[in-house]
Amino acid sequence: MQAGRLSATQAEALQKKSVAEKQAFIDVLLSSGAIESKALAAFCSETFAYPLMDVSALSIEALPPKVIDNKLMQTQRVLALSKRGNKMSVAISDPTNTQALDQIKFQTESTVEPVIVAHDALLQLLARINKSSEQSIADLAGEEADIQFAEEEEPAASVNAAEAAANEVEDAPVVRFLNKMLMDAVNLGASDLHFEPFEKFYRIRFRVDGVLIEHAQPPISIKEKLVSRIKVLAKLDISEKRIPQDGRMRLIVSPTKTIDLRISTLPTLFGEKTVMRILDATQAQMGIDSLGYDPDQKALLLDAIERPYGMVLVTGPTGSGKTVSLYTCLNILNKPGINISTAEDPAEINLPGVNQVNVNDRAGLTFPVALKSFLRQDPDIIMVGEIRDLETADIAIKAAQTGHMVFSTLHTNDAPSTLTRLMNMGVAPFNIASSVILITAQRLARRLCTCKQPVEIAPDLLVKAGFKPEELDGSWKPYGPVGCERCNGGGYKGRVGIYQIMPITPAIEALILAHGNAMDIAAQSEQEGVKSLRQSGLVKVKAGLTSLEEVLGCTNE
Repeated sequence: MQAGRLSATQAEALQKKSVAEKQAFIDVLLSSGAIESKALAAFCSETFAYPLMDVSALSIEALPPKVIDNKLMQTQRVLALSKRGNKMSVAISDPTNTQALDQIKFQTESTVEPVIVAHDALLQLLARINKSSEQSIADLAGEEADIQFAEEEEPAASVNAAEAAANEVEDAPVVRFLNKMLMDAVNLGASDLHFEPFEKFYRIRFRVDGVLIEHAQPPISIKEKLVSRIKVLAKLDISEKRIPQDGRMRLIVSPTKTIDLRISTLPTLFGEKTVMRILDATQAQMGIDSLGYDPDQKALLLDAIERPYGMVLVTGPTGSGKTVSLYTCLNILNKPGINISTAEDPAEINLPGVNQVNVNDRAGLTFPVALKSFLRQDPDIIMVGEIRDLETADIAIKAAQTGHMVFSTLHTNDAPSTLTRLMNMGVAPFNIASSVILITAQRLARRLCTCKQPVEIAPDLLVKAGFKPEELDGSWKPYGPVGCERCNGGGYKGRVGIYQIMPITPAIEALILAHGNAMDIAAQSEQEGVKSLRQSGLVKVKAGLTSLEEVLGCTNE
């Protein structure tokens, strides 16, 4: 108005239109035809004393990469032109948009030097950059993977349907990329997928045979869209980013195979980290012979689970195969004449014929509540996902003492320390002695691939590892990893279980009643011929199933 480019009436009308339509004043001004884009840029340059630049022929490749977040560039309509030290030239068409300049200054910790450019040329350049970013994601995603997600009957809780639909429809490359990651994970035999945001990059890692390997580094701009897509599929609240969330979804890989996925989100410094655990129900049908029990260990376990009542405990860290071992036992016992109920958080493997209950603390369905209910449901066998507290332990032990078979898990390092853990929880020693009939501790070691080769290891190192001198008679050789196409050059393919199976004998019962510690119980069990985890692992080394390094890496002695 002051420069005579607009009349007061025009300016007032355009201002009202801008407010009513929630558009930037510059968009309304240029669409009205009152002034051309180039003329407006020249006027702004002269008035605000900023340099003027023509970006219509500027190449995207000439711009500094990843200096300003793509989302900020697109929403605030700004563009980094160059960066020298802590000074950055930023293209802007509306110099009154000081909020954008402040945001860039805050985000990049740089001194911002505005450069005026024509509004239409800037929008075209930003559109080209956005298209290029989407194309890079599309290239990563590749072709459409042959994959489907099973629809759950329950409605999505707290999910904005319009926002969810927008995420699915508008971000087709993101959808394809996630499908590709899931198919890659299934094909590689991964147990977990980790989607990890960091300050400067975004990383996707797979856990294959117990080891995390980096699989992809997509553009950092994809992180929010990818998490939103996963949340939509897992029926989580996509607007909640401040607290962890847990969910699940089902993947239909083929007409005969479905895979359950457990989803966990966690707010981190630079966005939400998401972990997807792959739960393959076919693992429970593998049979006890494929789990890697020694013949004597297998006989002890089968004898214990066939008893009419008592408690069998499986211990080990997360990811050591406890659930698969328990479900293998349940599968053996799952007959028409047996009533089996399980309480888990959540049920990881679907087993037809078994009554499975998902624990839900928020709804009040805790392990103790579920167990009390089971005892009114005429059970033969009860499986508790995990004994976490005294109340759960007490009810489980009472069930084992009153004619029921009880299976459960605990997080302890070995079988003897499980008994002292129960005592530390507050369970009376006489209750432990009268209910627990067998404890199995386990680890998973990587299995050597068929490309394995014999390796030379000094006898003193083998003795130090736990072999007896008389075992080193030259009748066997330790094997080590080599690497081939089958194992992707790693030398290992699949995993083998290492077990310590300790039946509760009268001598061990006497130690429990005398408040014996883990060392006393371990010494007694060793006298009775129970192999430690290390000794069981060395048997696998002798058989050429795994390497000495693997056994030393997952057992203590």
